[in-house]
Amino acid sequence: MRDLIEEIFHSLSAPFYFGQILIRKRTGADFVLLHRDDESLDRLQTYQDAEDAIEIAKYDDAGNYRPLKTAPNLRHGWRLELATVEALRRALDYFYPGRLAVYAAWKSGQLKTAALRETLDRQSGMYRVAAKISDTQIDDVVADFCRSDSGCLRTILWKRDRNGAIASTKLPSEKFDAGYDQVSAIDSPGSTPPATVPLLCQEACNLLVAQCRKVVKGENTSL
Repeated sequence: MRDLIEEIFHSLSAPFYFGQILIRKRTGADFVLLHRDDESLDRLQTYQDAEDAIEIAKYDDAGNYRPLKTAPNLRHGWRLELATVEALRRALDYFYPGRLAVYAAWKSGQLKTAALRETLDRQSGMYRVAAKISDTQIDDVVADFCRSDSGCLRTILWKRDRNGAIASTKLPSEKFDAGYDQVSAIDSPGSTPPATVPLLCQEACNLLVAQCRKVVKGENTSL
């Protein structure tokens, strides 16, 4: 059986970007991961276990918990050295859960997406009310919650509804372009660094669903 993620690693020439992470390959078979902002720094705290990525990704620079791992607030000041491709694979999945598998499915043409209204319509319990959100409200909440510079670094592949309406008319077209480096929206808009693996979003996450519920309920939606 084909291992699509393994094929991805073999097709990439390090260094490459994955979200806010820079992956380098050293002489031999080992890899070095660090925050892409720290590329020119030498004094970084060094880790050597893939599982260390769990703690690195848990809090931002201010020590605040990161409920959304694809938010553009990965902390700085670390260096993760890994000896094998398998360790690299595990670490990247800790940093950005599920994104490697989604990317592999997309590359192979097997990725299925779900429209936002389809996701909201299948909610139950306290989240059922989220389906009552209006298109105007969706425009605002998606633009605010999913924007790359302060919300989420995923590239949106899903539509608003089954008719193919855009997720939000208030987001730039690059937000829906898998070939665009979303991290560049933070520092240098318009640039697209080579060898960038995108963080793809095939369906609205639970946090966005919760945000839609807050909007419908008239609760404070400040992020």
